[in-house]
Amino acid sequence: MIYPIVAYGNPILKREAEDIAEGDNLEELIQDMFNTMDHANGVGLAAPQINKGIRLFVIDSTLMLDETDEEKGIRRAFINPIILDEYGDNYGFEEGCLSIPDVRAEIIRPEKLTIEYFDENWNLKEEEFSGMTARVIQHEYDHLEGILFIDYLKGLKKRMVQSKLIEVSKGKVPTDYRMIYPMR
Repeated sequence: MIYPIVAYGNPILKREAEDIAEGDNLEELIQDMFNTMDHANGVGLAAPQINKGIRLFVIDSTLMLDETDEEKGIRRAFINPIILDEYGDNYGFEEGCLSIPDVRAEIIRPEKLTIEYFDENWNLKEEEFSGMTARVIQHEYDHLEGILFIDYLKGLKKRMVQSKLIEVSKGKVPTDYRMIYPMR
């Protein structure tokens, strides 16, 4: 199943997601999230973006890397994740979001992180990630905390995207995937 993506302005995007009961069967939902992400040409998708307020996201950072990169990307689901630490040099990179189409902005994030999570088989993992994989995880993790990448913008940069955000919430931005708009 391919879910519609929740657009900016929907309250679920600003709420902290709830933990999932250990042992819940998430196999079908995880596959549907990967299918939805792939259909929308995304590299990550958090459950709140498909109108589910639970602590689950999927990523495919292999799409952000090429053969010259030393880093290897991953395609993985993260259940009830907790970022334990973020460290390393801060660096900027232009981010976008399936819930906020046609809006991009440079966001500063630490280059590395350590995260604890359950995989799709409910195995507890603790891993370190860096580079683009860490960035995609940080972006999707923020969704579970009710934080959007535009929340990091300040002053003039924030004001410059305001009219575009209103257009997104009204459904006046074209996409190649279905969306749920809060102001339609």
